[in-house]
Amino acid sequence: MRRLKRPDLPKSERRYLEGRQSSVDTKQALGALDIEKEWKSARQTKTLKSVLAVLQKMMGKRERCMYCVDSHGADIEHFRPKARYPRHAFQWANLLLCCTECGRLKGSQFPMLGDQPLLIDPCAEDPWLHLDFDPDTGNLTARFDIRANDWSTKGRKTVEVFMLDQREAVAAGYQAGFRRLSAVVRSALAKDVINEEALFDELNQADDHGLLGWCFGSTGQTIAPFSDLFQRHPAAWAFCSKAL
Repeated sequence: MRRLKRPDLPKSERRYLEGRQSSVDTKQALGALDIEKEWKSARQTKTLKSVLAVLQKMMGKRERCMYCVDSHGADIEHFRPKARYPRHAFQWANLLLCCTECGRLKGSQFPMLGDQPLLIDPCAEDPWLHLDFDPDTGNLTARFDIRANDWSTKGRKTVEVFMLDQREAVAAGYQAGFRRLSAVVRSALAKDVINEEALFDELNQADDHGLLGWCFGSTGQTIAPFSDLFQRHPAAWAFCSKAL
């Protein structure tokens, strides 16, 4: 997964969402809300298609799903399901880009602990605080939280809901991504002098799956060739880590 920065919507799209949300809130208060009908109607508009385009742009030229970061993001997804949380149905902060398979797996699932969601929102937090990556299998797993002496609950639930440790095609994509990043680092290590900016730019361009956050984290720095970069070129390591 990849930590994402949500941009501001253009004024026309923002006002449209605010207007639709106001209408939903009013109908809910009157007991006359059909949220599926409201969303289906809005989804056919050019404005919602523009919102979809903004989400797709956030994921780069390949427009990948914000959950698995492997398959193509086909449609707008509600982080908080609109049927359970209609007050969030048209809120920009609740809309993500999702592939067909992740959308099917998530469905109406939205585990909570008290008032806190137990799924990772990549636009609100760093997924690698909760997830780990296994280069040998390509699977994503829950990260072990040393302070809590337990596996991240949010990591476990996210992996469970989206089956991120059981999807062979997704795992193969992550493995291929890790090999690309490793090749970039090995090429840099073979040079007498490392151009830090050029290295980061090349890594960033090769990072289809958001793995740089893991590679330059506490686990990644123990795995070759990133461990070699960390030990032999600490300045380059620090530059790339800070630039993320």
